[in-house]
Parts: sequence; structure tokens; C-alpha cells
Amino acid sequence: MAETGYSTFNTTVDKTNHILKEIEKAYNWPKERRNQSYAALRGVLHVLRDRLTVVEAAQLAAQLPMLIRGIYYENWSPGHVPVKMDRDEFFARVRREFPYEVEGGVEPLSQTVLQSLRHHITDGEWEDVRSSMPKHLAEVLP
Repeated sequence: MAETGYSTFNTTVDKTNHILKEIEKAYNWPKERRNQSYAALRGVLHVLRDRLTVVEAAQLAAQLPMLIRGIYYENWSPGHVPVKMDRDEFFARVRREFPYEVEGGVEPLSQTVLQSLRHHITDGEWEDVRSSMPKHLAEVLP
């Protein structure tokens, strides 16, 4: 458990670490590679966020742990969304944001990240996110 001196901060750091550890566990990455799990989380969050409408992006963000919500909103330009993209463009954008080589490529990595995030989102909100995307991208979401 992280100890920041403030319980709300402790909780969000713990939840964020839990998500990062899930990604690391899926790839057998040691904790020393935390920068890779962070880059994966950040990249997938940004691409997903940019594909959503402003309203849907904000509704999804409201359910994210506070620290992850900050990562999610980093460099966001709500006047330029949603960005239209197909499945290949979605993964190409993740690839640009994730500067590391990963076994299997960025598609399974994205699935791993999304599955880790899924545990923090209600079923209703997750369905809203899925239904707001074109079918070929909704299939990307677990």
C-alpha cells in the first residue's frame, strides 16, 4: 500500500499500481519495466479517449481512478474529437504512443490494458462506450 499521508491519494496510487501490475503480469515484465506498463496504459487511454465524443469521454473518465483520470486527460483537446479511425488506425496510434517492442504487437497489448481498466468501469458505462463506437472498434473492447 502506498503511503502518501492522505487516504484518497493512497487509494488512487494503489488502484493505479494494481492496473500496471496486471499489465506487467500478462507480459511477465518485472517491476523494473514499469515505464512500459505505464506507456501502454497511457497510449491506449489516449487513443480510446480521442475516439469518443466529449460527453462519452467525460463519462468514462468519471469512473477511472483519480490518478489514471489525470493520465487520461493529459494533452486532451476536446475540440478535436471524436477522431474517426478504423481498427488499423486505432492500433497504429497505440503503436506511436507505445515506443517499445512487445511480443505479439500492440493489438494484444491494447486488449490487456483495456481488460485491466474494465474492472474499474461499470457494465453500463462500458456498454455505452462500446455502443458509441463503430462495430469494428467496439470489437476491440473486451
